[in-house]
Amino acid sequence: WARKVESEQERGVWRDSSEAESTTLTACLDRYAREHVSRKRDPARERSHVDALRALPFASRVMARIRSADVAGARDAWTVAGHAPATIVRRMAVLSRIFNVARREWGMETLANPVAIVTKPHVANARTRRVSDAELDAICVATGSTELSSLIRLAVETAMRRGELCALRWEHVDLQGCTAHLPHTKNGHARDVPLASRAVSALRALPRRIDGQVFGLRPDSVTQAFERAAVRAGIDDVRFHDLRHEATSRLADVLQMHELAKVTGHRDPRMLMRYYHPRATDLAKKLGISAGSL
Repeated sequence: WARKVESEQERGVWRDSSEAESTTLTACLDRYAREHVSRKRDPARERSHVDALRALPFASRVMARIRSADVAGARDAWTVAGHAPATIVRRMAVLSRIFNVARREWGMETLANPVAIVTKPHVANARTRRVSDAELDAICVATGSTELSSLIRLAVETAMRRGELCALRWEHVDLQGCTAHLPHTKNGHARDVPLASRAVSALRALPRRIDGQVFGLRPDSVTQAFERAAVRAGIDDVRFHDLRHEATSRLADVLQMHELAKVTGHRDPRMLMRYYHPRATDLAKKLGISAGSL
């Protein structure tokens, strides 16, 4: 071993593996939580995934001894436990980030990322659950909260994401011009969202907070409160994210695809194709063709 190290040093290819051989995954999780979680767009969600990783059976193992088979085993265990594919993919992404940060910034240059070669679960994002006005009314009443009710109304009127709503500040809301500016979004691009009359009414119903936030709610708290309200209202199979789908579906009836993309923040227009199912008769009217002229 000594000869090998000496030879590698002479050739300039030697890398010190002692850090990766002596630092456990738990220690890396702790450091990642201290130094990186607060920088994320949704720190609460990132922290919840870090906490889930602490429970891994190999968390006490040193980083250099964690293999792809261990990661695949964790993936399968989460699946058997009933976790959604999207949740498993996010946990694997956090674990992968930790290995990458350890290699690039924490002196573990020799460390391989075992997550990178593990197959991830398929996530079916094409959920098509529509939410009726009656269901929205029932859920809003069941919240017992003007603040949460207004947030729900704003979500279905604007197609804003949960994190965008919770981060909204009054300084970025123009009730006279009927717009809301979002400086920080999921895809990293700021955008301006038009506010319809019902969205403006929902905002006017809110008191002004001294911290400048429109809503004093955390993203995870919104999800939990929404789900509890839906149960109290007797409404099944509805999630908070369904409000974004519902809002996008409604806006697709009045906006062209390039206009809709500006509102929702979709960077890839193909993501919006499923919202457009024009009938031939409607297209004919747009072209100025009537049935009687044929």
